[in-house]
Amino acid sequence: MRFNACMSDDSSSTPQPATAFEWVGGEAAVRTLVDRFYDLMDLEPAYAGIRALHPPDMAESRDKLFWFLCGWLGGPALYVERFGHPRLRARHLPYAIGMAERDQWMMCMLQAMRDQQLPEPLVERLLESFYNTADWMRNKGG
Repeated sequence: MRFNACMSDDSSSTPQPATAFEWVGGEAAVRTLVDRFYDLMDLEPAYAGIRALHPPDMAESRDKLFWFLCGWLGGPALYVERFGHPRLRARHLPYAIGMAERDQWMMCMLQAMRDQQLPEPLVERLLESFYNTADWMRNKGG
């Protein structure tokens, strides 16, 4: 599973980066985005439901999402090099994920992307793909 790397639209004369990874700003920017995402999860009561699904120390969670997003966005396949195929749904089955958890994850990521001032067209494209993946992770009703 990989984010659609075609970022350009035919109506723009300005060339777009070849991959979302480049558009985000590369590894350092992906790390900053992931760190902001987990910082918000720790700080904002609105994300308490998804925070409760994580261990007290989220260092490993931060690393795994960073490694995964680098490859998913079209950059180096850091996660796959370490662990093989992501098997996202299987890896998330032990956690009760319903619509509330999906929506909290999405809102937290949206806030992190906006805090990082990612270009709005990129945010919109990423949100659509994140939603599809987050919805696919649901394994409980409600």
